[in-house]
Amino acid sequence: MKDIIHFAHANSFPASVYRRMLEGLATRYRVGYLDTIGHDPAYPVTDCWPHLVDESIHYIERHYDRPVVAVGHSLGGYLMTYAALRRPELFRALVVLDSPLMGPFRSRAIWLAKRLGFIDRITPGGNTLKRRDRWASVEMVREYFARKPMFARFHPDCLSDYALQGTEPLAEGGRRLKFRPEVEYAIYRGLPHDLPRYRGQLKVPGLFIAGTATDVVRPDDLNFIAKHFGLRIVHQPGTHLFPLEQPDETARRILEGLDALFAGLAPACASANPVR
Repeated sequence: MKDIIHFAHANSFPASVYRRMLEGLATRYRVGYLDTIGHDPAYPVTDCWPHLVDESIHYIERHYDRPVVAVGHSLGGYLMTYAALRRPELFRALVVLDSPLMGPFRSRAIWLAKRLGFIDRITPGGNTLKRRDRWASVEMVREYFARKPMFARFHPDCLSDYALQGTEPLAEGGRRLKFRPEVEYAIYRGLPHDLPRYRGQLKVPGLFIAGTATDVVRPDDLNFIAKHFGLRIVHQPGTHLFPLEQPDETARRILEGLDALFAGLAPACASANPVR
C-alpha cells in the first residue's frame, strides 16, 4: 500500500495546475489535494490564515486513513507547517517548497506593514484586483499568459494546465480564473507574521526546498527555520515558482529528499497514530 502525499498549492495556482509534478510524485505515492484553498465560505480568509489551516486539517481528516506526507508550495507550505504544528499526529513528514517562512526581523516588518496599511506595497497583492480575469477560450488564456515574463519560464505542460485547469467555464461562454482574484488578494494581505512564536514546537520531520533564484525567502530565514523548526534545507534551480518551471526535477528532488529524511529518522519519529 502506497504512502500518501497531500499537496497544497501556492496562492492563485490551483493544485491541478501542478499535474506534471504530481504525476512524478504519484510513481511512488498516492497523491491527493484540495484544488482551491480559501474558496469555501465556511473557512474565510483572515489575518494569519487560521481558517485556511482549519480547512486543510479538516480536508486531511476526511480524505485520508493514515498520516500523510504534506507537500506545500508557498501558501501551501505555510499552511502545512501550521497544520503540522497544531496536529502533528496527522503528518508523517513535511516538505515545504519555497514558502516565505520568515524569521523575527521580517515577521515584525510584515506585522508593521499590516498595522500601518502598506502591506500591498511589499506583496504581489497590490496588482491582483487589476489583473485580467476573462478570456474567450482556453487557447486565448494560454496565449495571453505565455507573453508574461513570469509564465514564460513555465514548463509548456504547466502553462497549458494553467490555461485549462486554472480557469473555469462561464455560463455565458468563455473562461475566467478559477482562483478568484478577491481571494488571492485577501490571502496576500493576511500573510502570517507570527511564525517566530512557534519556534521549537514543530514535531514533524521536514524538508525545505528553496529556489536558487527565489525572491521570497532569504538566507537568514533559512537559517532560522533550520535552527528552530528542524527543517533540512535543500536548493533547487529556479525562481519561487520552480515547481511549475521544472516539475520533473522538482518531483525527483522531493522523492530523493523524502528518502533521505526517512532514512535518517529514529523509529519513534517514523511512526504515528493513524488518522481516525
